[in-house]
Amino acid sequence: MDAPAPGSGEAPEDPFALHNSASAVVDAHGRVVGWSERAQEHLGYPPDEVLGRMAFEVLFDARDHEAVRDAAAACERDRGWSGILPVLHRSGRRVKLGFRARAVIRAGSAREWFLVAAPAEEVLQWETDRSVLDGLFRRSPIGLSVHAPDLSILRINRALARFTQLSTAEIRGRRIGDFLIGPDLETIETRLRRVLETGVPLIFTEQPCRLRSDPGHERVVSVSAFRMQDPSGGILGVTQLVEDVTDRYRARRRLALLNRASARIGTTLDLGQTTRELADVAVPGLADAVSVDLLESVARGEETAEEASGTVRRMAVHSVMAEALQVMYSAGEVFRFDPRTPQARCLADQQPVLEPELQSNPRWYFQDPERTQRALRLHAHSLIVVPLTARGLLLGLLSLWRAERGEPFEEDDLTLAEEFAARAALCIDNARRYTQQHQAALTLQRSLLPQELPEYSAVEVAHLYLPADPATGVGGDWFDVIPLSGARVALVVGDVVGHGLHAAATMGRLRTAVHTLASLDYAPDEVLSHLDDLVNRLADEQEPAGGRSQGRQIVGATCLYAVYDPTSRRCTLARAGHLPPAVVTSDGTVSLPDLPEGPPLGLGGLPFESAELELAEGSLLALYTNGLVEARGLDLDEGLERLRGALSRPGRSLEETCADVQNALLPDHPPDDVALLLARTRVLAPEQVASWELPAEPTAAARARHLTEATLTGWGLGELAFTAELVVSELVTNAYRYGGGTPVTLRLIRDRSLICEVSDSSSTAPHLRRARTTDEGGRGLFLVAQLTERWGTRYTRDGKTVWTEFPLAASEGTPRLW
Repeated sequence: MDAPAPGSGEAPEDPFALHNSASAVVDAHGRVVGWSERAQEHLGYPPDEVLGRMAFEVLFDARDHEAVRDAAAACERDRGWSGILPVLHRSGRRVKLGFRARAVIRAGSAREWFLVAAPAEEVLQWETDRSVLDGLFRRSPIGLSVHAPDLSILRINRALARFTQLSTAEIRGRRIGDFLIGPDLETIETRLRRVLETGVPLIFTEQPCRLRSDPGHERVVSVSAFRMQDPSGGILGVTQLVEDVTDRYRARRRLALLNRASARIGTTLDLGQTTRELADVAVPGLADAVSVDLLESVARGEETAEEASGTVRRMAVHSVMAEALQVMYSAGEVFRFDPRTPQARCLADQQPVLEPELQSNPRWYFQDPERTQRALRLHAHSLIVVPLTARGLLLGLLSLWRAERGEPFEEDDLTLAEEFAARAALCIDNARRYTQQHQAALTLQRSLLPQELPEYSAVEVAHLYLPADPATGVGGDWFDVIPLSGARVALVVGDVVGHGLHAAATMGRLRTAVHTLASLDYAPDEVLSHLDDLVNRLADEQEPAGGRSQGRQIVGATCLYAVYDPTSRRCTLARAGHLPPAVVTSDGTVSLPDLPEGPPLGLGGLPFESAELELAEGSLLALYTNGLVEARGLDLDEGLERLRGALSRPGRSLEETCADVQNALLPDHPPDDVALLLARTRVLAPEQVASWELPAEPTAAARARHLTEATLTGWGLGELAFTAELVVSELVTNAYRYGGGTPVTLRLIRDRSLICEVSDSSSTAPHLRRARTTDEGGRGLFLVAQLTERWGTRYTRDGKTVWTEFPLAASEGTPRLW
């Protein structure tokens, strides 16, 4: 049988096997006395040309005689020799052969030498293969085991024997189950049987490997296996190569955990969610149980003003064992760590703490001895505590426990935990900063917008406010309901160009200005005119001295201002570039009144006009910003049509109507700020209002006192009659004195307070002043201011009205008339 070519990939046969090798016999004198057919094939000499001749002369070139003599001497000395020598072919060329020489003793103690030779390259290949095989079993760092078809062990190498603490001879005949435990044994035997059955090799397959001699230490091995067959295809067994890749596996797992942490932690700017994400990543990848605690100031979104041993809030807990959650503080609990705990040490020193073996050094690991003992009964045996620090600030700490996993925490685990903590701390600090800014924005919003509107006699109201920027919670749109004199109410909706805090701050200034203008009782068109002047001044403030504007202009702000009077059912409206309101009757009919369209605020120089509507009791007035009807990318007409449909269903509460409008027109995240104000009108009953026209006569004041006393007595407000008479008398006297001789109108309104109004045709404003002791008059308005809760003046086209308000006694027994 021919030997495989060198490098063919197949294992060559033994080149010195009798059927392959050339053989010869040389006597003690060096004569060739035996010659085989293979020798003739390799060297070309027939037996008759070699036998009886000196091998030294026939087979070797003169250049090689010295090497031949050395080999002969070694053979004589050692009773044998092996090596490579050049031999002369019959053709005269030199052929390198590998030799084995052994002494043969004949009868009479005669000695002959039996020589076996083969081509040198085959011998070298075979010796290399033998060396490799020997290395695999003696010097290879990778484990090697050879198994019979029944998976009993035929042979293992020294690298694998080290794990068994037995010699290679003692292991022969044993089974894998003598060394591995649990599912690890089932896994490897199942895979080896599959290789035996199918012949498909197993290549670099990783699996856990726990030894019976060290069950607490988890190893991971890489296994490759192939089936062994004889030349006829008979199955001899299976060989597996086993490499301990525990360190590589752990490094890869740590990298995977870090990648997972990068992807999972910090997906939101919510503190609670961020800490829960940290806990979820750490369990079960690194620990069996975990807790995340933040300093209480951090949990509130404030700067970290707590001391290192300060109060903490448990933000997140997670465990593979349900029982562990009964031992640990629950999420949301606020407490202080006992100074004896590793957590307190970690907070004080701001350094990580590694406790590999808890039970060997029992201390207060869970705040108190009772919790500690319960934890130890759950086999908690290893602990890591890592501070959460970011940008030089201590935020809290991360505690990691192991109980079910047998191996303790190591330095590499601590390094990984610190990486977790560093990444999480940065996300937590970002969330804290966001919380801080969000709370500041909410505070700003609460200061800029009405939160809970009080009850009004004139209207029932509901509102919807959605900023385009949910991160800040505020925007440039606003709404307002402002009580005015005479039981009237002002309804306001406005829109400042832009979003976010800049627009909100500008909106706040405009809203404050509207309140101021409303308190002066200006008509709606006058309010917008003054507001237009203010916007121009604000725009000038944003213009630097050099003339190049670097701030965002607010030209283009819009506003709709309406005043509703429940005594006359009249609503006066004016708008500055704003969309008209929707008016809904009690039967659900929706209309958009054609109001004069003034320019947006800030253009300047153009007039505003008011329009007046008469509204039936129970009418619904809807004021809104353009973000409501243009939110879904609809054109204005389509948006208004949808608004009509949402408002046209009668019989619903205002809150339900707001919800219907939101569902019909708004997406989940509106691209623009949205403000909606709904007001359902009310009307004061006739018996709540009394009005008289008094002639301009000296007896007008006395007549006014008599009418006031009689009316208040009829209303069951007799205890207010004396005070009200004094005030009415003073106001009517002033109107008679300075009104130019025209009739005076006295009106009493019983609402949530008692309202007294005196109107005349004069535009002269009454002024409160301090009279000198020598003055005969000038004390009337001072008395009015002292006797009433509020008083003021409003101007109309026909003159002015001086009004006062008296609080109604809380103990009043007469039922209200509304």
